[in-house]
Amino acid sequence: MAVDENQFVYNGFNGAPIHLDGVAKIHSNGLLQLTNSSKHNIGRAFYQLPVRFHTSSSTLNQDLSFSTHFVIAIVPVVTNLSGHGMAFFISPSRDFNKSVGSQCFGLFNYSNNGLPSNHLLAIEFDTIENSEFNDINDNHVGIDVNSLESNVSAAVTYYSNKERINRSLELISGSPMHIWIEYDGFENVLNVTLAPIKSPKPDQSLLSTHINLSSILLDSMYIGFTATTGAVSGNHYVLGWSFNKSGKAQGLEISKLPSLPHQRKPGHGITGLGITITVTTVFIGLTITIAGTFYVLRRKKYEEIREDWEREYGPRRFSYKDLFKATKGFIDEELLGAGGFGKVYRGVLQSSKEQVAVKKVSHDSKQGMREFVAEIASMGRLRHRNLVQLLGYSRRKGELLLVYDYMPNGSLDKFLFSNEKPVLNWAQRYRIIRGVASALLYLHEEWEQVVLHKDVKASNVLLDADLNGRLGDFGLARLYDHGANPETTHVVGTVGYLAPELTRTGKATTSTDVFAFGAFILEVACGRRPIQLQQLPIEVILVDWVFEKWREGAILETSDPRLGGDYLEEEMKLVLKLGLLCSKSNAVTRPSMRQVMQYLDGDALLPEIIHDSTSIGTTGLGNEAYSDFVMSFPSTIVKTSAPSATSTESILTSGQ
Repeated sequence: MAVDENQFVYNGFNGAPIHLDGVAKIHSNGLLQLTNSSKHNIGRAFYQLPVRFHTSSSTLNQDLSFSTHFVIAIVPVVTNLSGHGMAFFISPSRDFNKSVGSQCFGLFNYSNNGLPSNHLLAIEFDTIENSEFNDINDNHVGIDVNSLESNVSAAVTYYSNKERINRSLELISGSPMHIWIEYDGFENVLNVTLAPIKSPKPDQSLLSTHINLSSILLDSMYIGFTATTGAVSGNHYVLGWSFNKSGKAQGLEISKLPSLPHQRKPGHGITGLGITITVTTVFIGLTITIAGTFYVLRRKKYEEIREDWEREYGPRRFSYKDLFKATKGFIDEELLGAGGFGKVYRGVLQSSKEQVAVKKVSHDSKQGMREFVAEIASMGRLRHRNLVQLLGYSRRKGELLLVYDYMPNGSLDKFLFSNEKPVLNWAQRYRIIRGVASALLYLHEEWEQVVLHKDVKASNVLLDADLNGRLGDFGLARLYDHGANPETTHVVGTVGYLAPELTRTGKATTSTDVFAFGAFILEVACGRRPIQLQQLPIEVILVDWVFEKWREGAILETSDPRLGGDYLEEEMKLVLKLGLLCSKSNAVTRPSMRQVMQYLDGDALLPEIIHDSTSIGTTGLGNEAYSDFVMSFPSTIVKTSAPSATSTESILTSGQ
């Protein structure tokens, strides 16, 4: 350890002047641990004394120059899944009482995020992709100035001096890695460089950006680290740290850095002079055997199944016993509802007191294991603010269980079609429409694979505490690589949301999701189901009705009467016309979800809709012909007058 007025170096933190906050602690070997394996926690560590940057008394930005070098390690509790990452920061204060954790890194809250008065610089090492802050992926480094939206960011790589190429690096690999952060106050250049623990400093930086910190850094600033966890836990460590306010930071001595905790390996047996078996030993053995037998018999109540394929997927596995206790034994009083996939129960996890929704799928479910695996594969690794988050799963005998975020406001269709809920105003509906569109854009284009949802509808959109729409129920979802063609499958989905080409080819595409989205937004704007029984045997097809009203020049007459005309006419017209555009019978003429987002955000003008009715809707046929179309596929489509909320995702809610 060396320290003076302008610099310090710590190869481990025993005796170092470090102020700890939250769950942060220093191990006996000098290892600094910011977070532990629990969820939703924050850990911070500051250099105890403020650093003098002398910005107000100096006319030269050269005084702002600094350099720091540290070694970190992020060790996930569950392989390939951790949250939310960590950051090195420079702040005018050590008081972060009003900040929040998770994606805010314990540095900001939603009211002060982005304010110039923050005077905060952070270098984030982010392991979760948060679209609300325009994160580029779930493994990136970003430079943040007063905001959680990075000025510049990059996927994590390091430059190999020997090979002269960039090589990938996983933040959550569990292995220590070097970080160098250097700011040249004369050139106004900030560099961030990474490398594995055994590699020398790369010749090229990962990030290099021009930035003037003179208005950001005050005379006296604190430096430190912060880390947070959310629904997924993880361990964040700092092994060593050096800092220099007036030159290049000293290098760390790798051999002196503390080691990371590791799981104890099982022993290799007992050695020594031998083992003498006595009567006491036999008695103890018999007692253990009897107790063990009793324990095994009792444990059968909570017996689980584990198979090889489960190792592929990231979501955390819950013990059946914990879920049994959380739902009070799956009693009827905790039942939220039932549907085609089984029953859904409300639960409270005893370890974290977190409310969850537990979907319990029995072995005789019509969908069963295949859809369960699909949901594990797709939902478990997806991260978007407008998707219902799959927290984990469990399996026991013939039962499959999925654990989700609890959505206190229930499903959107209950707000649209029942008197149980208050009427959503237009601003709320527009935000929900945009949120679902953003989620579909993420699924179609922004994730590592293309995800086809295949069942977009109001009953599969859940509302969180702030009435934000979250798309759920991935039981029918399918994944394929970008650029590949999806395979032909059985025609599945809900009548009224099925694109016409599905009945011919059986091939779901992003365009068939767009068709369903068109039906969905008309549903939200008009307050009507896609197919509505008016008077036997007449059925009103929503898209046809809206199209006819549009041709008559009276499209606003289709708006939900419960809105009482209280909406922005231009927005209402945009949504109704966009619904028609997405419902075009020719798949190639429908917009992509990226174009949909551009229309909703006002970044592009909606194209004109032609007057030909055969170009809109399922087939352009009348009700009688449409009935023939539906009944020609009895094995795959169930004819209903009003598609109902059969999905159990629609009841991951507060008992309604």
